[in-house]
Amino acid sequence: MDAALTKQMHDLVPFTAELGLEIVEAGKARVVGQAHWAAERCTAGGVLHGGYLMATVDSIGAMCAVQNLPDDASGTTTIESKTNFFRAVRGGTITITAAPIHAGRTTVVVQTDVTDEAGKLVTRTTQTQAVLRA
Repeated sequence: MDAALTKQMHDLVPFTAELGLEIVEAGKARVVGQAHWAAERCTAGGVLHGGYLMATVDSIGAMCAVQNLPDDASGTTTIESKTNFFRAVRGGTITITAAPIHAGRTTVVVQTDVTDEAGKLVTRTTQTQAVLRA
């Protein structure tokens, strides 16, 4: 975990602290985060809630989009997000990896994968972030 990047993310987006997100690395090519299974993040049967997974993906995906903004941009906002769910998570740590598919003047499109501790794909999300200007 990169403590400085994690603190910066938590300061800018306090909800990420509530999610328990930690940043492993961040750059233009990809952003990698991690989060740990916890009972309060689960649905029935001790499975990480789909909404929780989507919130972690949206946060890491947005951080990736910000890394790829044009120079005259002030930020981003999610305008579309589509998630496929492949397997349940009943324990351990998830890794959230976001990479840009398209970094344009008005939108940034990011693909974000969540994997479990065994490296198996849990979810894949494609999201579009609108580029905001001051």
